[in-house]
Amino acid sequence: MEAEAAKLIGAGIAMIGAMGAGLGVGMAAFGGVQGIARNPDAAGAIQTNMILGIVFTEAIAIYCLVVAMLILFVF
Repeated sequence: MEAEAAKLIGAGIAMIGAMGAGLGVGMAAFGGVQGIARNPDAAGAIQTNMILGIVFTEAIAIYCLVVAMLILFVF
């Protein structure tokens, strides 16, 4: 019984990293939109770099999800 509760708590703690990823995506999008608003001529380069940053940030959230699923279903 205690092991099941510990697994649920561990999975919840593992998903805290997804909150950080959400904040990172929001900050990247904010910076990209602000940069495009200040310099519309550089929109293509800014958008490319912004999307690349968002992808790497979302990868962290996916790792958190994988760790949480491993804790719940494997251990």
